[in-house]
Amino acid sequence: MATRDPYSVLGVSRSSSADDIKKAYRKLAKLHHPDLKPGDAANEERFKEISAAYTLLSDSEKRAKFDRGEIDSSGQERHAGPRGHAGRGRAYGGAADDSFFGGGGDDWFSDLFGGARRRGGPGAGSGGGPGAGASSSGPKVRGSDIAYSVTVPFVEAAQGTKRRISLSNGKSIDVAVPPGTENEQKLRLKGQGLPGMGGMPNGDAIIEVHVETHPFFTRQDGDIHVEVPITLNEAVLGATIHVPTISGKVAVKVPPGANTGSVLRLRGKGVASQSGGTAGDQYVKLKVMLPDPPDAELVKFMEQWSKTRSYDVRKKAGLE
Repeated sequence: MATRDPYSVLGVSRSSSADDIKKAYRKLAKLHHPDLKPGDAANEERFKEISAAYTLLSDSEKRAKFDRGEIDSSGQERHAGPRGHAGRGRAYGGAADDSFFGGGGDDWFSDLFGGARRRGGPGAGSGGGPGAGASSSGPKVRGSDIAYSVTVPFVEAAQGTKRRISLSNGKSIDVAVPPGTENEQKLRLKGQGLPGMGGMPNGDAIIEVHVETHPFFTRQDGDIHVEVPITLNEAVLGATIHVPTISGKVAVKVPPGANTGSVLRLRGKGVASQSGGTAGDQYVKLKVMLPDPPDAELVKFMEQWSKTRSYDVRKKAGLE
């Protein structure tokens, strides 16, 4: 059965540039590579068809001959006579075997899938005699990487934890999430992706970590920020209060006369450094909170106090 028009196979027009053809091929090859759908015969045939189309159109000389009608979509000269003996391989990439990578596709698959394969002899990629562009040992392609994702709570990401994931091969493994892991940080597990072809190494498992937001902690680089309410008497008189950190509660001294917006610094109570350096700090922002509902004695005291005291906070702030 005759092969389809290579432009139609790649979904490009006859006026498309070499770069457009290259991009179309790359996109289709990623979708239909046999590693991604092992055992799918229809997908394998589609992949061969894509490879053959690109082999022809990526060769400027062959493309010109095809456009002039001198050769057909399999690379055969149109006046060459009967070609039923040429074999199925010639219809896919200009080689007389079933190699997925016959013709000039070697460089692209090396770039696309991270591997390389041995080129054929002097006739490789020329659409010449039997075996042209094919390796006697078959295609050599590094296995594709596979993406996974895990979600971890804020504190566990800051301190380090483990998560179990199920791989595409059916195995389950525990993944170490290192201390200080940030949201959307990627972890790489060597050799845990799809298997390579022709003795090439397996791909990797790429795990993206999603860190949940925390109800009161926020993170800025290696530092932790938290807002802590204090009472009016703690603010005026000073006090020792307990403040949450990612490693547990600690006692903190509030100085007399503290106000809303005052910030206390807790050294080393931030996120661990992934490079092995010192941990970040925690910054505690104080917020003075009045009793709710209002305290009758406090209201009475403030009524008397305001009669003898004058303090214009808005004027001091430059608002009046």
